[in-house]
Amino acid sequence: MIGHADHLCGVPTESFHLGTEYSTIDLARDVTAGEIAGAEEEANRIVWENRPVAIRFASAEDAASLGLRKESRREGTLRLIDVEGFDRSACGGTHVSRTGAIGVIAVSSTERFKGGSRITFLCGGRALHGFRSLRDVVAASVRVLSVMPSELPAAIERLQSDAKEQRRQLKDSQERLAAHEADALADAAASFGSLKLVTAGLPGWDVAGIKTIASRIVERPAHVAVLLSEPAPSSIVIARSAGLALDSGAILKALIAKHGGKGGGRAELAQGGGITAPAADVLQSARELLKPGA
Repeated sequence: MIGHADHLCGVPTESFHLGTEYSTIDLARDVTAGEIAGAEEEANRIVWENRPVAIRFASAEDAASLGLRKESRREGTLRLIDVEGFDRSACGGTHVSRTGAIGVIAVSSTERFKGGSRITFLCGGRALHGFRSLRDVVAASVRVLSVMPSELPAAIERLQSDAKEQRRQLKDSQERLAAHEADALADAAASFGSLKLVTAGLPGWDVAGIKTIASRIVERPAHVAVLLSEPAPSSIVIARSAGLALDSGAILKALIAKHGGKGGGRAELAQGGGITAPAADVLQSARELLKPGA
């Protein structure tokens, strides 16, 4: 019925599905909120007028001349459903004897689907249950946010805006902290021949953080950084300054072969994860690999 109501807006119905929890119709184009509301109003008007629903049979040839809502592709005798003064269609499904038995039709959602629209709706008792669920969600949200139901959208937008600003501030703080950490580590770097080597376990940092720290360290010339997050399982980042004849990916591969984990990368920078060996052991192995003459 709501499919036919959408026909009042000139939107062909592509398909129709009746489910145990909800039903859907797929329409050939996007529809506006106003069109959906109008279709919903029209469908419910017919329901509440409690019009009789008649069933009759006709040949495909005769049915074609009776003004079916949608032409049937079936042949032979067709079962026709006639909603008095409103709709006539070929259908073999179960139907009420009067429209009032449907109770109510409520659209629960719309979405874009295959270049058109999919409308999900509920009828009768399912519509009541759907309303109760929505009411409970709204009531809980109102209690949590301390606003009126009509104020919920604006309250959620404020929360999203505040969260976005907090994430931006957190990112700025993390970047400043990473820069400070990197400079402190680089200033204390050990000399390995012509290289400056930084090896460190960094508690509380994720792989993105230690990657940022390593990248800043190797902005300095002749620096190599081997950094692990802690605690285990650890992430690892190996990086070297531009111009050095050193393959970070090969070093990572050797460390993984000895201590487990996985990862990969380029000569300039490699990263991995899943390392369960103690950070001190992994870092000692890195120093041995990078030792002059190794």
